[in-house]
Amino acid sequence: MALDTRTGRRPSFAATLWGSTVGKKTVMAVSGLIMLLYLVVHMIGNLKIFFGAAEFNHYAHWLRVVGEPFMHEEWTLWLVRVVLLAAVVAHATSAYQLSRRDIRARPGTYVHRKPRASYATRTMRWGGIILGLFLVWHLLDLTTGTVHAGFRPGHPYQNVVDTFSTWYGNVIYLVAMLALGLHIRHGFWSAAQTLGVGSRARDRALKTTANVLALVLTVGFVSVPVAVMTGVVS
Repeated sequence: MALDTRTGRRPSFAATLWGSTVGKKTVMAVSGLIMLLYLVVHMIGNLKIFFGAAEFNHYAHWLRVVGEPFMHEEWTLWLVRVVLLAAVVAHATSAYQLSRRDIRARPGTYVHRKPRASYATRTMRWGGIILGLFLVWHLLDLTTGTVHAGFRPGHPYQNVVDTFSTWYGNVIYLVAMLALGLHIRHGFWSAAQTLGVGSRARDRALKTTANVLALVLTVGFVSVPVAVMTGVVS
């Protein structure tokens, strides 16, 4: 292991791993899977809105008290938030640095163009930016109420209905969910390859799983604004 020219000491294993392309891809894969697990749980929770205001509001309240009395009110919720924030930062940072490395590694314009990549692959970077901006808006809209004029603390059902009763709320959410579907479709398969799960025998199953996950999550999330727009949820 080479010495660090600035400190004269050998870098730690963690620093060496993070400094390598394989290490950054591994961080990106693991953090992505953490966020994917959260999205599955979050989607299931969102679908409770179809059972009425009382059921949905009770679920929102349960999120704040889960773990009591061992955990104080909202401690579990904040623990989940911290883990998710760490995953988002790790995912975005590794993606950005890998992108910069890829750009620096290119000697110039390719004489021959590479085979045309899939739509999901070509839009992964833009999709990540869209999802990052959406996450900020989503928190300001339904968590803090900063950009939500009619926000009512303690009334999550009504706040969701209010958001999806506006054209811009629907447009922002639908565009983000479509970007999410494409991101998951490509990202899940890439994570499997990075973590050594992929193989010729498993590629078909992994791609099918990626497509099913992307479809289920997209439909699940999109069903809420569509239900509000059509009056199914009001």
